[in-house]
Amino acid sequence: MAAEPSLVEVTLESALKSIDVAEHITQRVCATAGFEEEEQQRIEMAVHESLINAIEHGNKGDPTKRVWVGYRIFDDRLEIRVRDQGNGFDPGIIPDPRESENLLNVSGRGIFLIRSFMDEFRVEKVAGAGTEVTMVKRLNSKTSPIKEGT
Repeated sequence: MAAEPSLVEVTLESALKSIDVAEHITQRVCATAGFEEEEQQRIEMAVHESLINAIEHGNKGDPTKRVWVGYRIFDDRLEIRVRDQGNGFDPGIIPDPRESENLLNVSGRGIFLIRSFMDEFRVEKVAGAGTEVTMVKRLNSKTSPIKEGT
């Protein structure tokens, strides 16, 4: 019988200064979960990119909106959810930043980086609550190239 996962939740202002708070919490959660420093940095970067997307694209920089971040530590993995109060997006239509026409764009690499650093990535609309991104990193997993279709 598996133990109940540890849970950490925080609601943050929809402001870029909140990213530092989330990164600090992520660092502590990753250490508690048992990730090595290099993996912790990758996970922190994924959370960083998710928060930027939630604040700037999801909440459109609206200071009256909030971003919720939840961490669940399981025996074999860490699950991180980031929810904004936006209308959502389709990750399937985001341009590939590796394509020649996108190489010089100043934005558009966040989802690419998240997919690179995490083992799973999902986006779903939460009725009445906004858009939620779920990222999963398994303990003892190695960062692998982009997994198509995730």
